[in-house]
Order: sequence, then structure tokens, then C-alpha cells
Amino acid sequence: MSSRLIGVGVGPGDPELVTVKGVNALRAADVVVVPVMDTGERGRAEATVLHYVPAEKVVRVVFALNERSDRARREAAWDAAGERVAGLLRAHGTVAFATIGDPNVYSTFTYLAQTVGGLVPGAAVETVPGITAMQDLAARSGAVLTEGTEPLTLVPVTAGTTVLKDALNGPGTVVAYKFGRQAAEVAEALRETGRLDDAVWGSALGMPEESVRAAAELDGSALPYLSTLIAPARRAGGRGGKL
Repeated sequence: MSSRLIGVGVGPGDPELVTVKGVNALRAADVVVVPVMDTGERGRAEATVLHYVPAEKVVRVVFALNERSDRARREAAWDAAGERVAGLLRAHGTVAFATIGDPNVYSTFTYLAQTVGGLVPGAAVETVPGITAMQDLAARSGAVLTEGTEPLTLVPVTAGTTVLKDALNGPGTVVAYKFGRQAAEVAEALRETGRLDDAVWGSALGMPEESVRAAAELDGSALPYLSTLIAPARRAGGRGGKL
């Protein structure tokens, strides 16, 4: 029996933002895996998936999603998760892995696919793209991501605020992911680079607890880990000025 592992992007949280192709892939799979930090929680990906497939088809697999300091613990968790998914592939043939956002943008799926590829030689690995948090935040806030020849820079703030400042000092729009725990440093970086006034941030997009606000309202308090920031490009010259 041939095996297929399909990474399906299910968007940032709003179930209406799952693509038709994504829904079809979830429904066609024998099993849908969702990542969790422990078996007692329902993650954002699972909450979205359950709008389209029955609960009995969903399998939770524990990942060390937030483990950054203890590499040995993280590696052990990844190995265990890979073994679990590899076992599901051998038993069922087609396994979909639901990931928030897009499976090729800072996704757990990237590491899983590498691990499973070594455990199940010959398994086909596919991805179905998903709508990203920056796209959703742009739509909800009215922020324009790019115009004309402007570049777009995406920075995970877990890489450090120096990387963010370098991007903010450059041209074009800057998007920051995973900055909730460093909200104070991010606000200061925006002030130092003169990018605060037009910037917006959002969290829990498409969910009941959604928050979309001007970055100028950041008061230094910690925000949800999966917060997204858009600092639009500096624009002058009117319509089409960047063409």
C-alpha cells in the first residue's frame, strides 16, 4: 500500500478561510493528525478541522511546540511524534496533517515530513497551501501588504529584535510573527525606526477572542504568543507611486 502524507494549511483560525482544496484533502484522508502540546488540549488547528471532519477521524499527536531551551527534550518529542505519524501511515495509507496558516511557512509540518521520510521510505509528501495570518490581518485591518516594487519581509521575533530592527530600517512592509512575549521590545523597535504610527497587530484572528488594534496602543504587556504585526511600507507620491 502506497503512503501519502499531506500537510494541509487550515488558515489562522477562521474556519471559513480553509480552501476548498484543503477541505477536500481533509475529508479524503484516512486520518487527520493535529498537533497539540499535551493530550488534554484542543489546539487551533483541531478546532478548525472539526468543522469539516468527524472527531473520530482526528488523531492528536503531541509535539514540543514551544520547547526552545532543552534540545534533547525537543528532539525526543520530535522522534516520538514522527514514529506516531509513521505508524499511522503504515496502517492507513493517507494521512493529512492539519497546520495553522500554511504548511510551508514556519510550520511544524516541515520537521515532521523530514522525520517521517526517513521512517517510511517512498512515502509521498504533499502540501495544500493555506491562508496565512499576515493575509488575514491585512484583510481585517485594511493594511496593504505590498504595492508596485515594494519588498515584503517576514520576521519571526523569536530570532531576536535585532533582526526585526534591521528589517524595519529597510524598505517595504515588515511582518512580524510570534512576538507576543516580546511585545515591549517590538513596540520600542517600531518607535526607534519611525514605523509605529501605521503599524497594526492582531491575535486570535477569526476567533471569538480576536483582537485587531493599532500598534501604537501596545503598552508593553505580553500578548498571545501567536500575535502578528504589520508595519506597512512608507508610501509617498500618491496612487501608483511605487510602480
